[in-house]
Amino acid sequence: MKTQQIRNSLILLLTAFIWGVAFVAQSVGMDYVEPFTFNCVRSLIGAVVLVPCIFLLDKINPQRDQASQALDLAGQKENKKKLIKGGVLCGVVICVASNLQQFGISYTTVGKAGFITALYIVIVPILGLFFRKKCSPAVWLGVVLAVFGLYFLCMTEGFSVQLGDFLVFLCALAFSVHIMVIDHFTQLVDGVKMSCIQFLVCGVISGICMFLFENPNISSILAAWQPILYAGVLSCGVAYTLQIVGQKGMNPTVASLILSLESVISVLAGLVLLGQKLSGREVAGCVFMFAAIILAQLPASKRAAEE
Repeated sequence: MKTQQIRNSLILLLTAFIWGVAFVAQSVGMDYVEPFTFNCVRSLIGAVVLVPCIFLLDKINPQRDQASQALDLAGQKENKKKLIKGGVLCGVVICVASNLQQFGISYTTVGKAGFITALYIVIVPILGLFFRKKCSPAVWLGVVLAVFGLYFLCMTEGFSVQLGDFLVFLCALAFSVHIMVIDHFTQLVDGVKMSCIQFLVCGVISGICMFLFENPNISSILAAWQPILYAGVLSCGVAYTLQIVGQKGMNPTVASLILSLESVISVLAGLVLLGQKLSGREVAGCVFMFAAIILAQLPASKRAAEE
């Protein structure tokens, strides 16, 4: 059991690494193509990559497919409706989130974007209040620390918030809604299939916006093939599948903590690959934010221990 947990922890760490470096890919991609174009192509690639993953996971775990086949015709139709509904809703929300993030990265560093995006771990429990889910004192302390972190990260000496930081904060709000939508539908349908649909929907909507508001051309897309391919294949396709495999049998609190390391990795990746540096004030903001992220997970850990 311990060996499996170590293996799964390493898988989740690899997932966090892929997602953290993806911020660099998104930043570099903006040198060649505009935001809607980048997200259109990466999302469609992600959807295509997940198709063979679905067949592979069905072969590795036949119960996934057998459970669906065991339903009667009416049950299969209802299951398909839920799958499509969940995929479309997730696709719309993740389209909003990813495009806000992509626009935001144009105006801020990848390190700051990584930490502000990771705020979803703090925002989700707060949104849960609207569904009568209580927050513990540790979560509220995390919220206070997150506010301090945002202040040091985003507020300039003139007490103004940069456009990129504000857009990425809106992105964190959208990702929080995305997590809650996934939390609802993942109990009802196959998560990987739903993810495939969501990336397809995101790609189509981004594509429509691309043709309406941007001037896409093949040469620019081909010039950005490396960051687009990384974001599409590794960040969307591979990392999502690794998350599914890595979380199996893992304490969800521990899994969330490992995955939240993407914020730290985004800072290191921006430093090593792009030469982007954070000021002392911004480093202090990162420390506050990471402390908030960890605190947001402690109540779940306590509940798990009590159960």
